[in-house]
Amino acid sequence: MEAFLFWLFSIVGVACGAMVIWNRNPMGSAVYLVTTMLCLAGLYALLSGAFVAALQVLIYAGAVMVLILFVIMMLNVRQEVVPREGSLPAWIIAGVLGLIVVVNLAVLFRHGDSPTVAEDFGSIEGVGAQLFATYVLPFELISVLLLIAVIGAVVLAKRRAP
Repeated sequence: MEAFLFWLFSIVGVACGAMVIWNRNPMGSAVYLVTTMLCLAGLYALLSGAFVAALQVLIYAGAVMVLILFVIMMLNVRQEVVPREGSLPAWIIAGVLGLIVVVNLAVLFRHGDSPTVAEDFGSIEGVGAQLFATYVLPFELISVLLLIAVIGAVVLAKRRAP
């Protein structure tokens, strides 16, 4: 049953992650992103990380997505306004680079050891120790980045307002 759930969460998560990029409607992309976040939470739960799975749902699929949807609605982006960007050579280069990444990952998982999970993975103590000891600088930088993104969205919205 675990293998079935792993493959289900993985395939749905990767497919919805691709749809975030390919969908032209910003609200549709946001819904696909929420689905991707929920699939990640399911994978964390399969790794016995119930606390990390709950954080994934509450913080990312909940609070951050509400913030993103608020910014999308505040900017009032229409579907016909969002053109598909990039030239054919850029799409070809991106496809080749993506293929290289997939091949490297396949070789790594085929010849490498199976990944192990730390014993305290997903516990409150383990998450706290990692977050506030090892990853405190990236944690703070991401919070500043989110603040800058919200301020930029407000400035753009105010500039377009009549």
